[in-house]
Amino acid sequence: MTQIYTAFTLFISLLVEAIPFLLLGVLLSSGFLLFFEEGYLIDKIPRHPIVGAIIGSIFGFFFPVCECGNIPVARRLLLQGLPISVAISFLLAAPTLNPVVIWSTYVAFRGQPEVFWLRIIFSLTIAISLGCIFSIQKDIGPFLKPLLARRLTAIKEAKQFQLKTATPVAEYSLLQSGSFLLSSEGKVVKMDETLLKSPTTLKSKIPLRRKWHLFVNNVYNEFRELGGVLILGSAIAAGIQVFVPRDIILNLGQDNVTSILAMMILAAVISICSTVDSFFILSFSSTFTTASIVAFLVFGPMIDIKALGLMLSIFKPRLLIYLMVIIAQLTFILTLCYSYLF
Repeated sequence: MTQIYTAFTLFISLLVEAIPFLLLGVLLSSGFLLFFEEGYLIDKIPRHPIVGAIIGSIFGFFFPVCECGNIPVARRLLLQGLPISVAISFLLAAPTLNPVVIWSTYVAFRGQPEVFWLRIIFSLTIAISLGCIFSIQKDIGPFLKPLLARRLTAIKEAKQFQLKTATPVAEYSLLQSGSFLLSSEGKVVKMDETLLKSPTTLKSKIPLRRKWHLFVNNVYNEFRELGGVLILGSAIAAGIQVFVPRDIILNLGQDNVTSILAMMILAAVISICSTVDSFFILSFSSTFTTASIVAFLVFGPMIDIKALGLMLSIFKPRLLIYLMVIIAQLTFILTLCYSYLF
């Protein structure tokens, strides 16, 4: 019974810590509906895979959200037709390469500046690498949720129609968590196969009051959808922390290899927010190697149980497996090389 109470307390703690950042991400995501002209940002993004991945990583600096809050923003960018290399690199870099996390890491590890710099360099390297890898994929549709895949197909067909006819084609204005469209009459209509295949939905000028109403509706719908996934992921994370003894993981950290692996597993299991993970892992800095501490700080914000649950709102499980395997390999290789070379 005591374990159940402890698990419930951890569950509530994870929610209290993560929900504000999820809400911040939803607000930023919905803000695209108000403050950005759809298509303008997309047109300015370089199509070169490496440059696009670098730009996507830098986006994180302007969005001070952790791994819970960056996912709705990344989904919005994808729904607006942003290249997959940019979206992936943003998704992976934003939890670490933003002002809040950079500052918290600096404050926690002022006595170990190498941890601060290695976290930034390794996170940027992995984010850019993943962006470049997935930019090679010509058709990303099979990896996305069906609704998102149909949306991207509609954008591609509309652009091809515009090129063939030299006639301006109305852009889709995506609202309410990717499930609704705004018609030329200013009405919100359900997105289905007919609407997606017909480029007749017009994004017209909307009064400011109407825009704010749509903004609030979008925040409500997106927060409700992603919040449900967050609750499930937090419950799983809390259960693992209580019912799987942490000593099993920590006792593995006896040398360079096992200590890095132990900290990567711990980062995924703990699912602590990237804004405070530096202070959590600081208590282990005297017993674990610098490389393993960096592995925790790099791997955790990219891959943890809560984040994986939220990513399922964008990607199919197969792509998440690819992400986990590649990120784990790159994190392990980079930190292991540092432990042997320095």
